[in-house]
Amino acid sequence: MSSSLFDLSGKVAIVTGGNGGIGLGCAKGLAQSGASIAIWARNTEKSASAVRELEALGARSMYCSVDVTDRKQIDAAVAETVAAFGGIDILVANAGINLRKRPESFSSGEFTGVMIGNVTSVLECAQAVYPQMKERGGGKIITIGSMTSIFGFGISGAYAASKGAVVQLSKSLAAAWGADNIQVNAILPGWIKTDMTIETRGIPSVTEQVLMRTPAGRWGVAGDLAGAAIFLSSSASDFITGTAIPVDGGFSSTLFLVDPPSN
Repeated sequence: MSSSLFDLSGKVAIVTGGNGGIGLGCAKGLAQSGASIAIWARNTEKSASAVRELEALGARSMYCSVDVTDRKQIDAAVAETVAAFGGIDILVANAGINLRKRPESFSSGEFTGVMIGNVTSVLECAQAVYPQMKERGGGKIITIGSMTSIFGFGISGAYAASKGAVVQLSKSLAAAWGADNIQVNAILPGWIKTDMTIETRGIPSVTEQVLMRTPAGRWGVAGDLAGAAIFLSSSASDFITGTAIPVDGGFSSTLFLVDPPSN
C-alpha cells in the first residue's frame, strides 16, 4: 500500500482539547503526516506549548481559545481557523470531561453537564465544520469514545452514558453526511496514561486489573492513538464510515489473559 494514501499534506485539521493527552497525541500524528493543525482548547498556556511542539515537527499550527460547550465560541473558532488556513478538512472531536461518582449521587445538573460536555459539544463542532467540509468536497470527522462506550463503569455512569452516545451520534452523522463524502468514525481508547487517569492509575488494584486484562501488557500512551487518527483522516479510510475502533492493547478482546478457574 502506497504511503501516499496516508499523506495529509494540504489538509487542515482541528483537534479539540488538542493541547494535551490523547488530543495532542492525535495532533502530533496528523502533523507528522503533513496536516496543518488548529488546536481548540481553553488553556491558552498549554495550547501555546502544544503549538510549539507541533511547529517543531514542521507543521503549520495555531490555537484558538474556545470552550466547546459554547456554540458562539465554536463558530468564532471556525472563522478564525478558516481565516488562517483557508478551510477545514478534518475534525478530531476529542475535548471532554469526566465526573466520577456513584449513580445514586448524581444531581440532574451534573449528569446534564457531562452530556453537554461530551456529546452536545461533539454535535455542535461537527455542525459548525460541516459547511466547510461540504464546500471542499468532503472531510473526515473523528470522535473519541472510550472503553465505557462498550462496558459499564459503576463510578462513572454519566461518562459511560455520554461515551456510548458519542458512538451512536457518530454512526448517525456518518449516515447523514455520507452523500457529502464526509466519513465519521469513532476511536475508543483503552487505558491510556493521561492527566485524566492519574488518580485511577494511583489505585494499585486498578493498575493490576488493567495489566492482567490487557494482552499488550501495559498502559497505553497518547502516541498510541496517532496511527488510528492518521488512518481515519486519510484517503486510506475513504470507504470506512460509522465505525468504532478500539485502540486498547486488546483490552476489549478478552475476558481473561489466562483460563479462568473451572469452578
